[in-house]
Amino acid sequence: MTKLSVNINKIATIRNARGGNMPDVLKAAIDCELFGAQGITVHPRPDERHIRYSDVYEIYPLIKTEFNIEGNPIADFIDLVLKVKPAQVTLVPDSHDTITSNAGWDTKKHKSFLKEIVSEFKSHGIRTSIFVDPVAEMVEHAAETGTDRIELYTEAYALGYITNRAQAIAPYVEASQMATKNGLGINAGHDLDLNNLWYLVRTIPEVLEVSIGHALVSEALYLGLEKTIQLYLQQLRLT
Repeated sequence: MTKLSVNINKIATIRNARGGNMPDVLKAAIDCELFGAQGITVHPRPDERHIRYSDVYEIYPLIKTEFNIEGNPIADFIDLVLKVKPAQVTLVPDSHDTITSNAGWDTKKHKSFLKEIVSEFKSHGIRTSIFVDPVAEMVEHAAETGTDRIELYTEAYALGYITNRAQAIAPYVEASQMATKNGLGINAGHDLDLNNLWYLVRTIPEVLEVSIGHALVSEALYLGLEKTIQLYLQQLRLT
């Protein structure tokens, strides 16, 4: 079954809006695992507007499943990852003022840079994943960096799902086929929710892991965190 990694950034965003420690981000990470999540994802940004670097250091010793750290590999981020040594690092080309991730890497243009970063992380036993758009060429160039996995940026799929899901998922199928051909594992994330998740993993059963944060935390406001995680796991089991 495709694994569910819960991105807890939005929980930190709520905390930071008022200061203090409510909601408790560390407890949220522990509870997500307790309720069935198979991984925890964090995406620290330089301005620390949600997950802080200090959160990452505090969360890591508590995680019993997989810890995935996402971010743009600037110097501070690289230093953080090498000190924490999570199960997985996901490289995302965010600019410093990006509200949320909005594009995958141009793996052809940045191949040399990515190859160097991937090599560094893998030399420390950290699985690497590169965030890419659903473009077969970008996947092929990603493979040439030595990365272990790619993470497919699924916003376009989520937007197109409502009107024509078969058309929306077609480029993701092609990209996934290219990944499999080149021996890459496949992750997926961004704007996946309880409505569109099942079709993605049913159509592309090779997806090893989905990272979901915004929708899951938003739905938990109505349904509760435990029930929401269980509903996501049910969607993954439908495949």
